[in-house]
Amino acid sequence: MRDTEKSPAGFTRRALLGTAGAGLLVGAGAGVAGAVAYDRPDGDTAANGVAAGGGALGTGRVPFRGEHQAGILEPQQAGVRLAAFDLADDGAGRDGLRTLLQRWTRAVDRLTAGEPTQEFDNQVALDAGPCSLTVTLGFGAALFDRAGLADRRPAALEPLPAFPGDALDPARGGGDLFVQIGADDALVAVHALRTLQKLATGTAALRWQSAGFARTPGATARPMTGRNLMGQIDGTNNPRPGEDGFAAKVFCTAGGDQPAWLAGGSYLVFRRIRMLLDHWEELPVERQERVIGRRKSDGSPLSAPAGSGEGTAVDLSAQGPDGGPAIPSDAHIRVAAPAGNGGAAMLRRGFSYHDGALPDGSPDAGLLFLAFQADPRKGFTPVQRKLSRGDGLSRFLRHEASGLYAVPPGVPAGGYLGQQLLEG
Repeated sequence: MRDTEKSPAGFTRRALLGTAGAGLLVGAGAGVAGAVAYDRPDGDTAANGVAAGGGALGTGRVPFRGEHQAGILEPQQAGVRLAAFDLADDGAGRDGLRTLLQRWTRAVDRLTAGEPTQEFDNQVALDAGPCSLTVTLGFGAALFDRAGLADRRPAALEPLPAFPGDALDPARGGGDLFVQIGADDALVAVHALRTLQKLATGTAALRWQSAGFARTPGATARPMTGRNLMGQIDGTNNPRPGEDGFAAKVFCTAGGDQPAWLAGGSYLVFRRIRMLLDHWEELPVERQERVIGRRKSDGSPLSAPAGSGEGTAVDLSAQGPDGGPAIPSDAHIRVAAPAGNGGAAMLRRGFSYHDGALPDGSPDAGLLFLAFQADPRKGFTPVQRKLSRGDGLSRFLRHEASGLYAVPPGVPAGGYLGQQLLEG
């Protein structure tokens, strides 16, 4: 089966190999929970960025074109660069946006194949292969007004509400155009971002950027779920292709108030979540486990015997030795459970970050939370509202930046990024 061929379930081979790789959160929505539990799947070697024949890590290649944009269903790469651009006040408009997206498409087409771009190349990544490079594009709400497309703005792209405890810096969130650039080599990702930035000159300017990392493929003796900076196995219970209702949770369909141009696309919520690691690390392991509802050693839920593994089903009705609930009432996995949130779920694909120390000496470190979903009004927003009010983990987190973007569907042969919006 070729990478772009669909399985009987409707997903491409690329998606089925990649998915669980999505590195994500513990419970059902874990907006806050971005802090917890992400899963890097069980892993076919090719799906983890290593050539199936045992070749070098740099030979891993993810097809750029397909039904959905790359960077959603594939496994996490070793690193990510996130960035947002704002359209220029003059010289942009709809035609300028179209020209920019066509330039970016030509460049990304070559970069993801491990080839130099034709319009700009600083030779930073000259010696590297594709390194599983993916570039994923999203549109912010303000872009639709600036590009004369207000009548095509999705209703679900309404601003996220303010949540209790938010401490958001507008300068590190939002933006008209968002890009997620993942790769298994940092230079490859940086080179791709620099290329996009240069090609945007005169049309859009960089608003903010962040760098994140995950476990490098092959770093463990066997494929296994990674850990976040709190030491927790992070990614358990992430939706996976092939499960009933997966596509409906992640990808948009035309109808209702969802525009036709977004069919096959998604919505992305970004949150920069600082972990209060100094406070967290003062807790004994047993207390950390009760905050999450899982054991640090293997991710098994506290409702099951030690050693049962992270895949063991959570029993929220189980009692502990003292007669109380085995999983505390404010444990993250209880508050975030889909059963308690109307079935809300998201495909979470977060990365850790560590940007040195703050003035008080505490680590400026945490999670770059990324969650793809069919409708944030039914996914991230209700779950995050509940987490911010009742999740014991929230005492150890600070949400410091935020963004919501409409992610157009994949790029067909001969087409360009965002063509469905501009010409649909």
